[in-house]
Amino acid sequence: MTAIAMDSWLDQEDDPVVTVEGRIDFRAQDAHWQGEYQSQPYFRNECSYDEDYAPAFCVGYIGHAQYGGSFDDAEKSLFANWVRIKGDSRLTADEALQAIRAAWDHAAPSAAQSTPRPGFATA
Repeated sequence: MTAIAMDSWLDQEDDPVVTVEGRIDFRAQDAHWQGEYQSQPYFRNECSYDEDYAPAFCVGYIGHAQYGGSFDDAEKSLFANWVRIKGDSRLTADEALQAIRAAWDHAAPSAAQSTPRPGFATA
């Protein structure tokens, strides 16, 4: 999915929430990072949310929904996805990976709660 496609989905308030097989709420993730990106250790004042940080966060939370499992196992694919959709982002590779990892980790608890694991009862 491209950032442009995600943006068009997020801008359509009357449409249902877009999910990857019900595993991630893009609107909730985007809203979280819009409020939190400036408090991250890799934040730079000259960078904006929409142009610089949103593509990396998007790769992180969508990547978790797509790949699941270990971040380390998915890192190369995630970085390749960011390179493909980053547009004019001014983040360095290291900053982008930190943002991708933060979004991955933030998405992990919600995915774990909404996706039953084999052998575990759900409440």
